[in-house]
Amino acid sequence: MKTAQTGIDQKTKVNQVIKLLEKQYPNAKTALNWSNPLELLVATMLSAQTTDVTVNSVTKTLFKKYLTAKDYAEADLKELEAAIHSTGYYHNKAKNLKECTKLLVEKFDGKVPKTMEELTELPGIARKTANIILYNAYGITAGIAVDTHVMRLSQKIGLTQQKYQDKIEKDLMHITPKDKWMPLTDLLIFHGRQVCNAKKPRCEICVLNEICPSALIPN
Repeated sequence: MKTAQTGIDQKTKVNQVIKLLEKQYPNAKTALNWSNPLELLVATMLSAQTTDVTVNSVTKTLFKKYLTAKDYAEADLKELEAAIHSTGYYHNKAKNLKECTKLLVEKFDGKVPKTMEELTELPGIARKTANIILYNAYGITAGIAVDTHVMRLSQKIGLTQQKYQDKIEKDLMHITPKDKWMPLTDLLIFHGRQVCNAKKPRCEICVLNEICPSALIPN
């Protein structure tokens, strides 16, 4: 086996990555089910440290019981914990949901705001979640959502040498065309789930194996 090597510059590389992954995953987008900005906010908050399948199973019932930000803000904490229990870390998630929606009611008339600055004021909402909400709910591109897949793959592919989410995001934003910032997030997530598994990457079938310095490919 050998490791693929490349001397291409970062901007050229990320464009190649995007082109190859768009062909591989033409329908890449968030797998969370939602129908309005509040539902997307809730689903994204619940998605931490669990699968989208689990979140979608929980929100199928949750979204019928809690329709507005006020509903969540005034919900009984124990009942809310029980409703989201299977997503894990349910104590913190329920607490953040209540505090977040309480501020939505008090400061934003129950509506999910449309700016990075306002969204990141909300308890439990960091840049990653805010980027997902802005792009998917409002069509606003403010940055790149760096989750565990985006972090791991961007390092493996050689798009960044940074170790922290905020610095990785800055690196990726610098080399990636702005209209591809959030599509890159979705593409790397799809690829991380389906091919570039953390424990056993399937380099032999990876469409990026010729430009990925971490790829082990046949001699």
